[in-house]
Amino acid sequence: MSQQKKKTKKSAGIKVVQVTDPHLFGATDGKLLGLNTDESLRSVVELVKTEQPDLDIVLATGDISQDGSEKSYRRFESIISSLQSPSYWLHGNHDNDVAILQVLNGNERLSPCVISAGQSWRIIMLNSSIKGEVGGGLAESELTFLSEKLEEHSDKFIIVALHHHPVKMGSAWLDEQMVSNADEFLKIIRKHKQVKALMWGHVHQETDTTNDNGLRLLSSPSTCVQFKPGQDDFTAGTEAPGYRWLELFEDGSLDTGVSRVEELKFEVDYTIKGY
Repeated sequence: MSQQKKKTKKSAGIKVVQVTDPHLFGATDGKLLGLNTDESLRSVVELVKTEQPDLDIVLATGDISQDGSEKSYRRFESIISSLQSPSYWLHGNHDNDVAILQVLNGNERLSPCVISAGQSWRIIMLNSSIKGEVGGGLAESELTFLSEKLEEHSDKFIIVALHHHPVKMGSAWLDEQMVSNADEFLKIIRKHKQVKALMWGHVHQETDTTNDNGLRLLSSPSTCVQFKPGQDDFTAGTEAPGYRWLELFEDGSLDTGVSRVEELKFEVDYTIKGY
């Protein structure tokens, strides 16, 4: 049963879905902490089909693969293409750039990129991954790309998406992995009032807050295992896999919520390593 939040606006906007952290393996029987990630992704995508029949854009915000295999990316592309909407991908710390580019046949749908979402909105996708590192950071080239595109699209409302979190989540182990130069990133964001929201993956948990400048800060559940909030050490949560939906309106407002596959139950197996 879905826990999708009731949308508050009647007029139609641009419909966007974020799927994040599927952690697919090359083999379809691959499991993360005891959960088959292929099966959980398919269940989430089926829920999206039911709830979002008029979907416009899909954002895949990193850790698409657990093992970096080309097979895992080809299967993700096959599963996600069943939504019959264009998908755009960004890198997570587990992802393999070479394999992704083989599957996408180029980088037009890969971060860094800008997505047109109707007449009034643009979504900027950034690569916060650092090769060989779990934690994140934004290269100078990513920050330059961000600044240039914010200037270029100064007349549009903006969402910026990345994999790692640019603000603390309140979990000591996760906050060691946040964007290392988040202050520099946020300094750029503050200069551009048309930025309405930041969104990310990596943390495997749902948050929706607003900072002192009115900027919406959104983290989203994984399509597989969740992480328990507020923990000093790694702890898996018991919440169901899910996705985030957004509806973007011409006046610069947005609605968003999270929906989960509540019927998918499993028991966390801490003997399985590899996250």
